[in-house]
Amino acid sequence: MLSDMLESKVRSLIQSPIPLPGAGNTSKRHTKLFDIGRENLSLARLAEAHWDAVAILAETGRCPEPGSLYGVWASEKPGAELQLEQQGTVFEIRGSKMFCTGAGIVDHALITTLAPDAQLIDIDLRANHDRVSYDNSDWKSAAFAETQTAKVTFLGATVTADQFIGESGWYSERSGFWHGALGPASCWAGGAAGLLDYALSHARNDPHTLAHLGAMHANVWACNAYLDKAGHEIDATPHDSALARKRALSVRHLIEQACSDILRRLPRAYGPHPLAMNEDVIKRYQEVDLYLRQSHAERDLAQLGEAVRLTSD
Repeated sequence: MLSDMLESKVRSLIQSPIPLPGAGNTSKRHTKLFDIGRENLSLARLAEAHWDAVAILAETGRCPEPGSLYGVWASEKPGAELQLEQQGTVFEIRGSKMFCTGAGIVDHALITTLAPDAQLIDIDLRANHDRVSYDNSDWKSAAFAETQTAKVTFLGATVTADQFIGESGWYSERSGFWHGALGPASCWAGGAAGLLDYALSHARNDPHTLAHLGAMHANVWACNAYLDKAGHEIDATPHDSALARKRALSVRHLIEQACSDILRRLPRAYGPHPLAMNEDVIKRYQEVDLYLRQSHAERDLAQLGEAVRLTSD
């Protein structure tokens, strides 16, 4: 199965660590994620989540369980928050969470609960295999199909207090939350760069095609520049949450715009053929388009405007 092949690749890949955000080599972290996305965007999606979890754990002085593959399941649907109930010395998790990537693949997941309060929890999925169920029947897209993104239902899965990560509300309030937000953006950029690679391998020298090729190249160059500069800034001010928020929202917007422009230009330059008859291009195009929707578009821009206003007053 494709998902088995992908799991084998990601488990091999994560044996080599990458720099933690804010530890002095953040630009190299971004470059590594960009390069993996350029190679295989599904692989990048799983690897980025694992390395994000490792970075989150490191912020509280924790290490991942050796040999384990991690995910971060933090998507929230209003009115459908996970419930955390104390039962003596253990806590039970009940409810469902959407958009859990790596369901049935990852060994551990860092999950968010909001009731009775906002908490991040490291759950060992293997120890709870009989109290967790996965349902990917709602996932209709071929994009990222092998990453097994699913609705996960927790049926009284048990954790102890020492599996709580940080204090209530810590997950989204820290500067590392915003540093981590540039991980997916690095993957978006790498995924779009793979479309430029296709364009470079198909020589058409008419002026219109060359114009689109030049624009796509400029977009990829700009993405790398954004990520490099952001990495250096993160290392210079790793604990400034307000600046981290403004930076992440700015860079994610710029990369989303650059990648969207590449998506727009590729078929204008090469016509319907690659999106109808080239399986690799079809898969990458659809995955870049879908992955970009982790950007919340105008909602993120409204947050950015608020951040800019606050820091300019």
